[in-house]
Amino acid sequence: MELFYYLVFGALSIVVAVLELSKTSKDRITTSSTFNAFKNNYLVVYSLMMAGDWLQGPYVYYLYSQYGFDKGDIGRLFIAGFGSSMLFGTIVGSLADKQGRKRACVTYCITYILSCITKHSPQYKVLMVGRILGGIATSLLFSAFESWLVAEHFKRGFEPQWLSLTFSKAIFLGNGLVAIIAGLFANLLADNLGFGPVAPFDAAACILAIGMAIILSSWSENHGDSSESKGLLTQFRGAAVAIASDEKIALLGAIQSLFEGSMYTFVFLWTPALSPNEEDIPHGFIFATFMLSSMLGSSIASRLMARAHLKVEGYMQIIFSISAVTLLLPIITNFLVPTSNVKGGSISFSGCIQLFGFCTFEACVGIFWPSIMKMRSQYIPEEARSTIMNFFRIPLNIFVCIVLYNVNAFPITIMFGMCSIFLFMAAVLQRRLMVVAESHKSSKFLYKPQDKDAESEPLTTI
Repeated sequence: MELFYYLVFGALSIVVAVLELSKTSKDRITTSSTFNAFKNNYLVVYSLMMAGDWLQGPYVYYLYSQYGFDKGDIGRLFIAGFGSSMLFGTIVGSLADKQGRKRACVTYCITYILSCITKHSPQYKVLMVGRILGGIATSLLFSAFESWLVAEHFKRGFEPQWLSLTFSKAIFLGNGLVAIIAGLFANLLADNLGFGPVAPFDAAACILAIGMAIILSSWSENHGDSSESKGLLTQFRGAAVAIASDEKIALLGAIQSLFEGSMYTFVFLWTPALSPNEEDIPHGFIFATFMLSSMLGSSIASRLMARAHLKVEGYMQIIFSISAVTLLLPIITNFLVPTSNVKGGSISFSGCIQLFGFCTFEACVGIFWPSIMKMRSQYIPEEARSTIMNFFRIPLNIFVCIVLYNVNAFPITIMFGMCSIFLFMAAVLQRRLMVVAESHKSSKFLYKPQDKDAESEPLTTI
């Protein structure tokens, strides 16, 4: 492998280490020991849940191809997963508000374990069932756990600012460190130890089972609106009314869909962008570099959110603009850097420039996740939190299905240009959200008395 990849990975590792080790009192939030125990329990569970997801990622496509399915068959399986997340996942995820968020988290574990088991069958219908189950699980992963955390955090009387600490640490671990370790472990099982491409799915099922045991033994249940008189359609109607009547929620949903739609499209585009002439690039190592970049972003986000005077709505305008520029790089290099038609070889100069840009984009992703979580905790009403969060994913899943279906219909530069426009739109909408939120705060003053028990508890800085 070329020295270039090691230099990029090493430089990012040093920057992340320096950022984490050089935090001052301004970069840390003073919390209580009770909160630290609660936070650490959630981080262990969330990391296990994300490990169960990340272990499967590198070998899904490869496993399907080993079973003899062509690109079209595999594409339909992926479309089924996103379609399932949009349809069935929205329904199941929305039930979390009524039936309980803890129960929804356990359902995630069971559903994903069953999805892993289906990977042992080479039958297309069985694999299709597995993709449908996986789509349902994905909706639960990105709604039920966050909904449980936010509700439990406030139910226990913790400070609102402390929530941002849990969010940033969850992304640093679950979307960064765990992703890297899971990728290496999956490679060890499937290739180095020779257990084959199904082995990572078996490992994922075991890890999910461990996480489910911790949830069952240590988590308490919480609900949104659990009134018996409200059915699922009533919940949907209430969520739709909340989105339509509150501009802040509608803007937040649009921002999330625009950014995540661009992010998932990037997942399909970065490989052909870096190897347009079938250059030999280390996909696994580049993936690990991207995850390290995401860790860098989450580390930056923790510093930003630790400063009370910095508003998430403000700095995210800059982050969306930067991410839009980074996805313009493939278009810019296509015009400015001479292209080669020689097949194979190592990564080109244009590819090196794009790799730096893509790492910057992944750092923006690392900042985006805890920041959007923070904004959702502020603007989405508790009684319909899971339902509204799953509503946000409907346009996202439609968009990804359309992209998957037409991925070969447009030049790659057009796709990147479209994503860049979406990200600039997200920056504009983020500006609008900040204006609306500030005008709302100026017209309404809230007073929240401190909890006496919380005052008497010693605080620690982390």
